[in-house]
Amino acid sequence: MVKKAAPESGAGREIDLAEVARLVGALEQDLAKVQGGSEDLQSLRDEVEALRRLLKSPQRDQGEVHRGLRNVRASLENVREAVVEEAITVAEYVAQIGRMLGM
Repeated sequence: MVKKAAPESGAGREIDLAEVARLVGALEQDLAKVQGGSEDLQSLRDEVEALRRLLKSPQRDQGEVHRGLRNVRASLENVREAVVEEAITVAEYVAQIGRMLGM
């Protein structure tokens, strides 16, 4: 289960959708390297997939992308200990998402 995110700081900030798409692509590549996984890891995969679908949708909006990024960030926090650091550089992704969200 994904931990609840902190109150939305930077919620009104415009998010660079091209930057988010690059991040999602990199996360998908790294997640493909990870064999097996826990419920938390599957939740992360699901959140990344949902964000990818959202980015491809003609109906996306900044608020939805913001929520999607927050969900991915929370999932990354949940799997931090479960994921092999060489496969996914969790701290780097968390920092990148934090910058995108204005944190």
